[in-house]
Amino acid sequence: MASSAFPKRPRELGLSFGVLPTGKNNAITDVKGVKVGQVTLIDDTCGMRTGVTAIVPHTDNIFQHKVPAGVFLGNAFGKMVGYPQIKELGNIETPIVLTNTLNLASAIDGIIDYVFSFEDNKSAESVNCVVGETNDGAINAIRERFVKPKDVLKAIVEAKDGPVEEGCVGAGTGTKAFNFKAGIGTASRVLPASLGGYTVGVLVQSNFGGLLTINGVEVGKALGVYPYSKEIESADGSIMMVVATDAPLEARNLERLAKRAFMGMAKTGGVASNGSGDFVIAFSTAESMRVEHNAAAFTKQSMDVVRNNDMTPLFMAAIEATEEAIINSLFAAHDTPTHDGRVIKALPMDKVLELLREYKKIA
Repeated sequence: MASSAFPKRPRELGLSFGVLPTGKNNAITDVKGVKVGQVTLIDDTCGMRTGVTAIVPHTDNIFQHKVPAGVFLGNAFGKMVGYPQIKELGNIETPIVLTNTLNLASAIDGIIDYVFSFEDNKSAESVNCVVGETNDGAINAIRERFVKPKDVLKAIVEAKDGPVEEGCVGAGTGTKAFNFKAGIGTASRVLPASLGGYTVGVLVQSNFGGLLTINGVEVGKALGVYPYSKEIESADGSIMMVVATDAPLEARNLERLAKRAFMGMAKTGGVASNGSGDFVIAFSTAESMRVEHNAAAFTKQSMDVVRNNDMTPLFMAAIEATEEAIINSLFAAHDTPTHDGRVIKALPMDKVLELLREYKKIA
């Protein structure tokens, strides 16, 4: 759902992205079993505007029932936790947590507390946490490291399905994109039965730079807000993109799916600058693909997976959903004060909508 500052999502205003239909909530939670939890931390007396967003792949004990995953690094000026295990083993065993750059340690501690809360995990002595981050220091007093393990645990435990709040919430509380206030955004696509009937959902933490483009219209250029203009000194920043699907994919094709999500980011005008951390994590919730933690020795696992030849519709779904999720993150945001007395403005909606109407992008 959108923030109260601007209650309508782009699609409700007549905008559309691509050709595939959305899921019921047009959110990552349209993928069966996926839940999202968010904790928002705001206190302007101390410059606190940050938070946590947790994506839970399924409702079982994830440590015991790992899910296949792949990662794509668009530009690796970032501090993502868990990349080596995903790259090497092709799975994840914890919820995915997004927060700010200097609170990675708290996120790790919170995830470990969650894993240790299960009786079945009482013998666990190693946990490969998955944490993504972007730097919200332009708005949040990031050096204070406000996020605590209890906040991370709360986001995971209270995660739910259904609509997902967007904009200035959770890990997007203090982020901006294209020099406008942004935050959390999400979207989904559902393939027709003839193409598998699978769902692809995306959630983003937008905090990056470039030339804002909406439905092919160079909005940033029209507004005079673009890299190396007087408004912006550079295009640096970061974005975390999380892709979920119920399609039975193994790690190799999940990495390929992640690469296509990056193409969706490019459609919005992102440039993956030298100082940007642009990561995509993709995972499958298909029960047949789960990796059991305590499988018997020499157990063989057989599974039916989507063929390479049938991946293209899923690629399209990831591109479309990522593009829309990023634009959703901008439309849902509102003007936000910074820790040093400035204000990061949200998109000037009247001007943006007028421009999109001029180019006949609004139905």
